[in-house]
Amino acid sequence: MVAGLVLAAGAGSRLGRPKALVEVDGEPLVRRAVRLLRAGGCAPVHVVVGAGAEELPALPGAVPVLNRGWRAGLGASLRCGLASLPAYVCAVVVVLVDQPSLDPAAVRRVRAAYAAGASVAVASYAGRAGHPVLLARVTWPAVARYAVGDRGARDFLRARADLVVPVPCDGAGSPADVDTPADLAALSPARPGQR
Repeated sequence: MVAGLVLAAGAGSRLGRPKALVEVDGEPLVRRAVRLLRAGGCAPVHVVVGAGAEELPALPGAVPVLNRGWRAGLGASLRCGLASLPAYVCAVVVVLVDQPSLDPAAVRRVRAAYAAGASVAVASYAGRAGHPVLLARVTWPAVARYAVGDRGARDFLRARADLVVPVPCDGAGSPADVDTPADLAALSPARPGQR
C-alpha cells in the first residue's frame, strides 16, 4: 500500500497566513493536495497540520495529524507524518501543501517507479528534482535522522543519491510553490490536473 503525505503545518509567514488555508480557485490548498494524492492512487492520505489547525476545513478522504512541534520546521513535520502512517503502508508519496500546480500524473509516475523497484523516486522537471517524492518504508529511519529544522528529505536524498531514481515529470504539472502574495497572484486560473 502506497500512502500519501501532505506537509501542511507551517505558518506561511511570507503569505501572512498558514498556506494550508490559502485558497486557489475557491479551494483551500490543503484540500487540493489531498485530492492530488488520492487522484494519483495513494491511500491512506495523511495531512500534517500545525499552524491554523483549528481553522482547517474538513478533509474528506484524509487523516489530519497534528504536529505540536511544527515551529521546529519542515523536518519535524516530515518525522511526525512518517510516524503517523500505519504499519501496512510500504511506501509514501510526499508533497508540500504550497504546490497547487502538481498533477496526479506525477504522483502516478513516482508510484510506477516504486512498482518497478525504486526505493526512492523523485519527480524531476527539466532535469531538476522536485515533488512529489516517494520514499519506501525501509528508508524512513534514515530520512527521519536527516529531517532537521527546515530541511525535510533533501539532505537524505543528497547523502543517498545512489538510491534516488529521477522520474521525468515534464508535462505533468509544475512544482512551482506559493510563498508570497505575488506568487499567489501569478497563478493562472486553470492548471493541469487541478480543475
